[in-house]
Amino acid sequence: MRIGIIGGKGWIGSSLGRALIETGQCPAGDIVILTRGGVAQDYFGHPVAWARDVADLVDRSDLIVVSVRPQDWPALALDARGKPVISVMAGVPLRALPPRSLRALPNAAAELRQSYTPWLAGPDMTETDRQAAVRILSAIGRCEELDSESQLDLMTATAGAGPAYSALMARAVIDFLVQNGVRRSVAENAAEGMICGAAPLLAGRMDQAGQMVQVFVDYRGTTAAGLQTAISAGFETALKAGLRAATDRAAEMGEGF
Repeated sequence: MRIGIIGGKGWIGSSLGRALIETGQCPAGDIVILTRGGVAQDYFGHPVAWARDVADLVDRSDLIVVSVRPQDWPALALDARGKPVISVMAGVPLRALPPRSLRALPNAAAELRQSYTPWLAGPDMTETDRQAAVRILSAIGRCEELDSESQLDLMTATAGAGPAYSALMARAVIDFLVQNGVRRSVAENAAEGMICGAAPLLAGRMDQAGQMVQVFVDYRGTTAAGLQTAISAGFETALKAGLRAATDRAAEMGEGF
């Protein structure tokens, strides 16, 4: 299968294209790339094909991946000619895409091939199309089918945010330590240990997240004091408010198409 990627040098597009080649999912010669920069000499050391324009990419591809900014979608004027399309654009609804389309939402961890990618297929996608899409998306991590398009807005706000909220928490931790006299380099190391180093302790145990919080609270130590104060101060309420705002924004973007 020849896979064309529109926006193949962007963050998600390049992560996907490179992963498809380096995991053996697709030979480099069967990858067709279209970028704003035009034809290039090299694609991460792999000899891919380069398209001159959208029509050229469609002509040379069996399946098309659209990885451009949502605001750039209308001007793309994609005529997929009945070929299957995978869109990784946030906020562009299925009704605005070609009939034989699937929406997927990889996150920034695609770069590490550890993305969680929820997806939803349009009614014209065949079972063969869906299976091909799952194979392609699996090159950058784990993917999972959703029940409705409205859930894609929720996923845009959560899984799609990548490290954003973790970075916000890291900034708060670093600022707290620096304001209390800790050298910035030490504060950064401490925040990394707290947020990144401890994260694997939660991996595969998300169903136990609430229990884990309660264990720390019940221990009645320093962390319990911090957790209880953060909860009382509205930590979870503020986070949920942020996620609601992001979800609403994703829905508003979809209304524009």
